[in-house]
Amino acid sequence: MKDLSGLKVPEYEDMLAAHERIKPYIHRTPVLTSEYMNKLSGAELFFKCENFQKAGAFKVRGACNAVFGLSDAEAPRGVATHSSGNHALSLSYAAGRRGIPCHVVMPSTAPQAKKDAVRGYGGIITECEPSTSSREEVFARVEAETGAEFVHPYNDPRVIAGQGTCSREFMEQVEGLDAVIAPIGGGGMVSGTCLTLSHQAPHVEIYAAEPEQADDAYRSFKAGHIIADDAPDTVADGLKVPLKDLTWHFVSNHVTDILTASEQEIIDAMKLTWARMKIVMEPSCAVPLAVILKNPEVFRGKRVGVIVTGGNVDLDKLPWMKG
Repeated sequence: MKDLSGLKVPEYEDMLAAHERIKPYIHRTPVLTSEYMNKLSGAELFFKCENFQKAGAFKVRGACNAVFGLSDAEAPRGVATHSSGNHALSLSYAAGRRGIPCHVVMPSTAPQAKKDAVRGYGGIITECEPSTSSREEVFARVEAETGAEFVHPYNDPRVIAGQGTCSREFMEQVEGLDAVIAPIGGGGMVSGTCLTLSHQAPHVEIYAAEPEQADDAYRSFKAGHIIADDAPDTVADGLKVPLKDLTWHFVSNHVTDILTASEQEIIDAMKLTWARMKIVMEPSCAVPLAVILKNPEVFRGKRVGVIVTGGNVDLDKLPWMKG
């Protein structure tokens, strides 16, 4: 890792080391295609299905890299984090595999399915209010009380290196991609994608997809500096957090563009994928398809890799259900 103004920035070699470290604990997830989606979009789409990943989300890659990268002296104190869901359950999964405690601060509004999954993997939950300020305040108390190693959901070089392994697999599974698109909240997956592709396939364009109602990354990208929202409201619950210094480094240097979609466009894309591809994806994962369908001129005629980031959905509260 290199030091950039006090930031430990992961390098390509860190991603390669991460892939070897985490292989025993993750799935090499499949890539699916759909002729219907190709016709609808005018592009050739390849869906990298991290919804089939261990713990149901790509975040298990970064979590496993952080947990299994701890020394034998560091590990017994356990790990701690704050997360709306997928990082929480992924870190709980990884900690459980290593046999160490995992302390998680989660917003009270997080989907019950994700809370249940965290507890199922052995995670210890402390709830906070659904705002960045409350999350950080409660977490500071938990961290002080436990002495556990903080593993940030995305602004952590170990996590970004782990997330970069997804694109490494993707490049091995599909040849000739012109672009890759992933959802963006805090930017961990997009940063990992940038880390890998900027070295392995620098010609591939990298797009980020974001909800209009939580568009701080889009506004940051246009302004040239981080703009953070405290508590945005969107159906895409995994994309409510802001960029941080480390993820901003990758986004500002390597992302081609950030595109946004409305709440209804996200829900429609999610429902369409469930109906046509028969796969369970979260609202956050539907944002890339939503922006592809919204901006056909950007992707028409291209071979586009779409990272489906997770499948942990509360089946009793699907966004198209009424009441």
